[in-house]
Amino acid sequence: MQAPQFLASQARNPITIRLRKILGTNFTDEATTEALRTLVRTDTDITLAVEDHREGLNETASRARKNLRRDLENKLAQGSQQFLQAFSEVDQKLDELQKHVAAMRVACDEAETQLRLSSEASQSLLDRAESLRSEREEVEMRKSIVMLFLNRFTLSDEEAEAITSRNVPIGPRFFEAMNKTEHIRNDCRVLMTGEDGPTKAGLDIMASTSSYLEQGYEKIYRWCSFEFRQMGRDIQLEVGSTMQQAICRLSQRPELLSEALAFLTQTRQTALLSAFLDALTRGGPSGLPRPIELHAHDPIRYVGDMLAWVHQAIAAECEFLESLFGLGGGQEDDGRARRMVGAVRTFGGSEEEGWVKELLNSAVTKLCVPLKMRVQQTVRSQESSIVSYKVANLLQYYLLTMRRTIGEDALLSTTLSEITEVSYKVFFDAIEAQGRALLRISLDPDDPSLTPPFPILEHAQLLREIMQVYDSSLLDDTTSEPGRTFNRILDVMLDPAMEMCAAAAEEKARYRPQWDRAVFVLNCWCYLQNVLEAFEFTSEKRRTIQEKIDERVRLLEDEHYENILRDASLYDTVVIIKSKSPSDPLSHVLPAQQLQPTLARFSLWLSSPEVVHSPRLSALSSPSLHSTIHHVSLGRITKAYAKLCEEVRKPENRYEAASTLLGMERPFGQAGVLWAIFGLEEETEESAVD
Repeated sequence: MQAPQFLASQARNPITIRLRKILGTNFTDEATTEALRTLVRTDTDITLAVEDHREGLNETASRARKNLRRDLENKLAQGSQQFLQAFSEVDQKLDELQKHVAAMRVACDEAETQLRLSSEASQSLLDRAESLRSEREEVEMRKSIVMLFLNRFTLSDEEAEAITSRNVPIGPRFFEAMNKTEHIRNDCRVLMTGEDGPTKAGLDIMASTSSYLEQGYEKIYRWCSFEFRQMGRDIQLEVGSTMQQAICRLSQRPELLSEALAFLTQTRQTALLSAFLDALTRGGPSGLPRPIELHAHDPIRYVGDMLAWVHQAIAAECEFLESLFGLGGGQEDDGRARRMVGAVRTFGGSEEEGWVKELLNSAVTKLCVPLKMRVQQTVRSQESSIVSYKVANLLQYYLLTMRRTIGEDALLSTTLSEITEVSYKVFFDAIEAQGRALLRISLDPDDPSLTPPFPILEHAQLLREIMQVYDSSLLDDTTSEPGRTFNRILDVMLDPAMEMCAAAAEEKARYRPQWDRAVFVLNCWCYLQNVLEAFEFTSEKRRTIQEKIDERVRLLEDEHYENILRDASLYDTVVIIKSKSPSDPLSHVLPAQQLQPTLARFSLWLSSPEVVHSPRLSALSSPSLHSTIHHVSLGRITKAYAKLCEEVRKPENRYEAASTLLGMERPFGQAGVLWAIFGLEEETEESAVD
């Protein structure tokens, strides 16, 4: 019973099952061969079986089955012993390691305790170090703030030296220090506007910077005063950028600027006066240009040279002052275009322009006395009215120029205005004296000429020269003062001439016919009007003269009409028609026997050359007046003839065969034919008479 159980247990043995599986396996593959080689190291029989595998698989397998169990059990027993021995060593080592670990644990606990104590101690040190680092950063930040504050609100030693030291000249370094001082004060004012009011630091900063500024302004004042004393020695001056900055800076202290400019005014007055006197007596360098007083015999050039020199000096002075105050340049600060030459100079409300105007007026003050004295002496010594007018006109031009340049209130403008007044007074006195002299002239009564006499021609020539001077000048009546218009000159010169012509005509009336007197007056007045014709500015006076001419022409037309009536034998007939009583028939006053010869003589007169050209009017110098007077008179003759025909045809005038009476002679009782004979256009209100 045990044998079957054993076999059954063997059959269920995993090793047996595994061996059977191995023995039944094909050992020709490489993996199986490698496994068998591994078993060689454990059993010799297996090794032999493997080696003899190729010789006989069955034999080897049989042998292996017999020895395999035994060998495996032995190997297992040996392995177990080896494992036990190894595990005993491991157990021993583990005991030692456990003891060592326990010792290490104790040591670690002690180390941890020491670390904890060290960590607590180092943490306090770290906290202290962090606190010190924070305090250091705060101190550094405060230091940088203080340094920035000091750099912004205090001056460095070099900057303070630039302001206070006399060894540092006025220049860029000085102005930079002044600019920083002003910036400090401006920033400090902002800091002092807080809710708590001004701080002590702010007050101290303002006090210290104020001291520096005062010293700086005082330094600028001393430098400008010295430079101004040097500037006054030359006529032509140039202003550098340093001087411009100094004046701009000093303008913030008007009292110091005023004191400094007082030196400039004194030196400029002296320099300009000296230069003017040198120009009068010595001339320019090396004698060129020549002295102005060498031309004293020529009043126009003499006065013109003096005024031109003064004008040039003022222009140079004005340019210097504008550069001094920084008002020059191609474009003004507000964008306006720069003033053109000759244009009116307008002084705005800026403080700099006020200084320029005041200094310009003061600089030329001393020139007024010598200029006024010489010009007045020259003007009063003139006997020629045309020369006096040229000088007065020249003065008037420069007066307007100076007013545009330096203003009306300037002393030089006032002086020129006085000189111009004197010059015009001398001129008007001269032409008024000529007018009075013209009225005292007595013409030869036996002179048959009806043309303007020689005194009138000479007087008109003088007037023509004066008008040419005025026309060629740059003046106009709108810019002149009251009483300076040219109309006054025309009145003073023409009124006496016209009165003289009328008075001369009255003298001629004693020895000449009344007709010649009227023609003489018209010839003289028309000549004077023609003298004015070439100048537009005489239009008002020409209208006045034309009104007087028209009045004289109307008188001459009446006289010429009466003369034509007499020549045409119609005078008595016209008088009868006008003077007869309306109740009396015209045929009773002017019978047909008397009217027929009258009409015949009138017809004969129509064939004479007097109808086209009247010898009586040939003495008129104006062809237009000749034509006008004659045509007007012929028109009145035509109207008189038409009136005669109308009266003759009226039944109440009791003419027998009135149409036959009128149709016997030209113009056959037709006024339209008479208009055609005279070469006149028929008036619209006149109708043809059948």
